[in-house]
Amino acid sequence: MPITFQTPDALLKTIAAQAKAQRLAANFTRRTLAEKSGVAEASIKRFETTGQIGFHNLLKLAFALNCMDNFNRLFAEKPPQTIADLQTTTRQRGSL
Repeated sequence: MPITFQTPDALLKTIAAQAKAQRLAANFTRRTLAEKSGVAEASIKRFETTGQIGFHNLLKLAFALNCMDNFNRLFAEKPPQTIADLQTTTRQRGSL
């Protein structure tokens, strides 16, 4: 797995560019995507130009562009890397 060092702002712009590329590949105008997703056209324009969007609206766009699977990995549990990782127990809320 490649290690990338992107700032949050840079990552926002990268995601916005990828979303725009997916929109164009699907041959959707911003208006069409707005109708399919329920996200305002102005919000889509702002997202594509600045990277700024609410998380719920981002999920709605991902759903409309058939990209929801990518979100399942966002905070997925990482597989153990060492024997020690396998031997440690998962911390339960409120206990040590």
